[in-house]
Amino acid sequence: GKTSLEGAMIRQTMEAARGSDLVLLMFDARLGVTSDLAETVRWLRKISHAPNPADSKNHTDGSDASSSNHREVVILANKLEGDRWASMDDSTVLDTLSEISRAGFGEPVPISAEHGEGLADIAVLINKLTREKRLRHGLPLEDEDETEKADSDIKPLQLAILGRQNVGKSTLVNTLLGEERVIAGEMPGLTRDSISVTWHWKDKPVQIVDTAGIRRGVKRERSNEIEDLAVQDAMRSMKLADVAVLVLDSQARYIQRQELAIADAVVREGRALVVAANKMDLIVDAEYTKNDFATAVQEQIVLRFPMLRNTPVVAMSSLYGDNVFKLMPVVFKARERWARVIPTGQLNRWLEEVLDEHSPPMQQGRPAKIKYILQTKGRPPTFLLFCNVTELPVNYLRYLTRSFQDSFDMFGMEVRLVVKTSAETNPYTNKNTKKTTGIGGREGRKKRLVAGLKRTGKPIERGKRMQRRKR
Repeated sequence: GKTSLEGAMIRQTMEAARGSDLVLLMFDARLGVTSDLAETVRWLRKISHAPNPADSKNHTDGSDASSSNHREVVILANKLEGDRWASMDDSTVLDTLSEISRAGFGEPVPISAEHGEGLADIAVLINKLTREKRLRHGLPLEDEDETEKADSDIKPLQLAILGRQNVGKSTLVNTLLGEERVIAGEMPGLTRDSISVTWHWKDKPVQIVDTAGIRRGVKRERSNEIEDLAVQDAMRSMKLADVAVLVLDSQARYIQRQELAIADAVVREGRALVVAANKMDLIVDAEYTKNDFATAVQEQIVLRFPMLRNTPVVAMSSLYGDNVFKLMPVVFKARERWARVIPTGQLNRWLEEVLDEHSPPMQQGRPAKIKYILQTKGRPPTFLLFCNVTELPVNYLRYLTRSFQDSFDMFGMEVRLVVKTSAETNPYTNKNTKKTTGIGGREGRKKRLVAGLKRTGKPIERGKRMQRRKR
């Protein structure tokens, strides 16, 4: 109900504050000090000197962690545009600022979030606290070069969790993280914004994003703009992901039309797809196993999208943690396939075998020939087919795609084969090149003729000059 939802939100807020080095407490300065604000201040005063769980992990070697126990709390007085509020006689803002300054967290910082006023002061404060923490941990103040190098070497896997409402996306995220990081419950539509969490799976960085449930447009309320924005945010997270996990509700016994539309959007965007069949604990019995449902889901996907055959499906129960541990290995393998770069020689050997089995049909009244293939990029895997025609039949491209997926294990993603016309002749023979007199221009030509005359005693014949010029 409402009470449980508000309680979950409060617990999430308190947990975030405990794990932070800096807490920004913002309130409406025009409204004044309310009872909720006073209660929050009292709670923050209790935890302001409590140890940070993240810092305590870094001091497991017995080093002194007392200096890292302090948690900075800064109060932000919002909705204070300009400076008229400081000069008005009947303004109660000054009294409010004076009252909140007695909370023990110093003078409040007047800001206007809507107009961007006062944000520079917050940036200076964050930079100051960052430098102080780096000094406490013995880190250099400036390491931009090292950071850029580390980012280029090890990039976190961008993982988006997608699906319809109330299929268990947030529960899956909490189970993977091993903590109640996002709000989960039986009420549909609890998640409104995409929540990004930095995580490490077996020392591998992962940026996991919990998204809002995606309903069909006809089922959304026209007056509910919040849901439309939530869906747009979810699709934006999908476009930035490396791998998208589509969570299904196994109780439906088959994949829904909306879920097929989400899978289609993932593939068209060029992302790798992994399907998580959730809530298997509600349907699995002795006669119907998890593998049976995973096979059924794969068959239903192939009927709609043949390119997605053999898409990895992990049957699980995120509520009880059953088979959830199998998801991340599948996700990392999908990212590895998605980012794979195949050598050109290996590609052309595969092409020779495919052409021997089935050559392309006639195009525009002449035999179509595929001369060679090369990969232009990964993420998603894209390849150029150099042909003597401008296009190949769709059926033949599907045949190539199917053979390519079987040969290189490129399942759960779109393999993009682009036809490009190759030149049949030397591209430089028909160029209108200007006739020149050689190196040095006309004066240089005269010097060479005089030198030849002095060396041989006779001028160079025209034919020999032309042959030398051709060489």
